[in-house]
Amino acid sequence: MSAIFEITREDSRARRLIRRVFWKYIWPMRWKFLIALVCMGAVSGTTGLSAWLMQPAIDGIFAQQRRDLVLPIAMAICGVFVVKGLATFFVGIIMNDIARRSVARIQGELFRKLMDADLARLHKSTSGAMIAHLTNDVGLMQGMVSSGVTALGKDATSLVFLVGVMLILDPELFLIAGLAFPLAVLPIILIGRFTRRYTRRQQNAIAGLMSRLTQVFQSVRHVKAYNAEERETARAYDMIWNLARISQKQARVSASAHPLMETLAGLAIAGVIAYGGYQVIDGVRTPGTFMAYITAVILAYEPLKRLAGINVMLQNGLMGAERVFATLDNEPAINDKPGAIALGRVEGRIRFQNVHFAYGPDIPALRGVDFEVRPGERIAFVGPSGAGKSTALNLIPRFYDPDLGAVLIDGHDLRDVTMHSLRDNLALVSQEVVLFDDTIRENIRYARPNASEEDVLKAAKAAAAHDFIADMPEGYDTRVGEQGVRLSGGQRQRISIARAMLKDAPVLLLDEATSALDTQSERLVQEALRTLMKGRTTVVIAHRLSTVVDCDRIFVFNEGRIVETGAHGALIAENNLYARLWRMQTSDDPEAVLDEPRAVAGE
Repeated sequence: MSAIFEITREDSRARRLIRRVFWKYIWPMRWKFLIALVCMGAVSGTTGLSAWLMQPAIDGIFAQQRRDLVLPIAMAICGVFVVKGLATFFVGIIMNDIARRSVARIQGELFRKLMDADLARLHKSTSGAMIAHLTNDVGLMQGMVSSGVTALGKDATSLVFLVGVMLILDPELFLIAGLAFPLAVLPIILIGRFTRRYTRRQQNAIAGLMSRLTQVFQSVRHVKAYNAEERETARAYDMIWNLARISQKQARVSASAHPLMETLAGLAIAGVIAYGGYQVIDGVRTPGTFMAYITAVILAYEPLKRLAGINVMLQNGLMGAERVFATLDNEPAINDKPGAIALGRVEGRIRFQNVHFAYGPDIPALRGVDFEVRPGERIAFVGPSGAGKSTALNLIPRFYDPDLGAVLIDGHDLRDVTMHSLRDNLALVSQEVVLFDDTIRENIRYARPNASEEDVLKAAKAAAAHDFIADMPEGYDTRVGEQGVRLSGGQRQRISIARAMLKDAPVLLLDEATSALDTQSERLVQEALRTLMKGRTTVVIAHRLSTVVDCDRIFVFNEGRIVETGAHGALIAENNLYARLWRMQTSDDPEAVLDEPRAVAGE
């Protein structure tokens, strides 16, 4: 009973998906689709007509030897095949155009949806899975719309026309030949359902493989550094062969329709020959009628066999559509509320009001954080790993929303303003420098795509990046490679700072901006950062405390709470957690600091 319920539910879901694809993506191009349907009807009609013409050809020309019928019937047959060829041509190009436009629209909507998704959801997925959505799943839908719908339209209507020809020519013979038709329907439906199941497994395997390959290629330095080439190759082989096994099972299910359909076709044709042959010999039927009927039966079983393959294609497409629409229907948890206001350029006053946040029921990150940053003030978040520093920073650009409390900018709750206008007022420089495989110019200009050449040069000079850029063979037209692999760490970071300079936002967020740099590069980057911080509200996250000693105030986090606040000198004098962290970083014997008594505030 549960199996029947599951089948019924899957059929209902499939019908909803088909209606959605049709009304949302095909119906807007209904005039093209209507022309394609007319052409499909022409293909089907000429297929039936070609079978019917066998009767006058055999009886009139060969049996009665009528010379007057030779030329008209020959011309008619020629005309039928010309019309069929032209109609097939137009069906192909029109349906491919409909599919191409539909897929482009779906991919655009899907990419936009992924870009609008909040970080929490994106972090639950992988880049490989998202790429699989945009390529494989949408590709399955394209096959369904172009080839599947086209073949379904041509073959189904051809079958109708040919059945009509058989009924007109000989209703008795139709009862023999048509007996196999309903027997073929159930296997086609069952094969389609099994195909959808294997397609789901296949797409999951493809997404997993793409995700792993993406990670390996992005981390190839570490793979080689740890001599992991063989391990990664073995893992890739396992995933590839698992995908191959699933694909083979799907192919086996799809191919199982062919022997069944061939057997049914053979039985039907044999029955017609046995019954009709005796009637021709007895003079009950003419050879022309019999040959026309045999031709119709043979032509009818061809589209019927193809319909089994088409059903497989449709099931694959429905599987892709199901995954695509699941993503499209997923609303981001963080979005603009109705009536959200657009901020102008802010002064940069930031306020945390009793903020609580957790990544999950058992993963609290912030507990009652409360502070205010004045416009133009430079503050720092410091503390042990996992203390909540990065979480607090990520709430400012509204990558996440607090569970309790509020974060305000210039007195506005961040949930009451548009995210676009909020982020227009923020510039982010992090330790994970993101550069695209483009020119240095376009990577700097990413902050302001319409910036002039003069503005780009000015930003690069302010970031102490102009000199090394000018020394490159192609200057600002130098391509940096994926993630900027052709540049040093310091060069990448200075380009990132130039990007922030170009944006000229009133609020600056620095997330471990110099933690991965050598001493010389850090000095150059620090000089660039000091230029960038002038006149801006700046929030700095730093593990290296020497980089925040000049900040106006330092907020010390521990276990999701702010346990100390003050300038560097005052915090050292208080001799609590910050002073202990400072001694650990500056002492010649950090182990001795670790052994100190833990009479430290907040610990």
